Amino acid sequence: RYDVELETRSALQSLLEAELPDAYWAGSSTRLKQYEAALARSAPVQRTWAGPAFSFPRKLPAVSKALPVTSRNSSILQPFLGAWIQDVQSAQPMFAATVDDIAVAVCCSVRRTGQAHEAGAETAPSYRGRGYAGAAVTAWATAVRALGIVPLYSTSWSNEASRALARKLTLRHFGSDLHIT
Repeated sequence: RYDVELETRSALQSLLEAELPDAYWAGSSTRLKQYEAALARSAPVQRTWAGPAFSFPRKLPAVSKALPVTSRNSSILQPFLGAWIQDVQSAQPMFAATVDDIAVAVCCSVRRTGQAHEAGAETAPSYRGRGYAGAAVTAWATAVRALGIVPLYSTSWSNEASRALARKLTLRHFGSDLHIT
């Protein structure tokens, strides 16, 4: 961030430059400790999160099992995905896969720039493994692309279900995310 001291930024830059040839880093504990140590010079490290980042294939399959979620129909997120209602306005586009007019999986834009949106997705536990997340994520990615924006997907290294979804959707692993706060 803009408020990180020059010495800390330089240390992080050196670590980052050492990472560049290794785009598929999977959270090496030695490297992670180096990043944490560099940041701990400025402030205590409270949380660390790491995972793979993916891009979508050029051609996306047609999806008919997901529908857009707006303020008009956000009630479909109840009872399974009600926590997402607060994000309906700010995380557009948002799509849900439904069963009997109730959302069982949702995907929306949780991080956005003018060039790319990153997916946030969830499936109700009793509906996992049935293709609902894939439908919601694919519909979301199609809508993001229609806006002329690049859709991206990322997850944590420990989220095997999310990584399996990325494989099923034939997403391309292009790098790794590392968040240290």
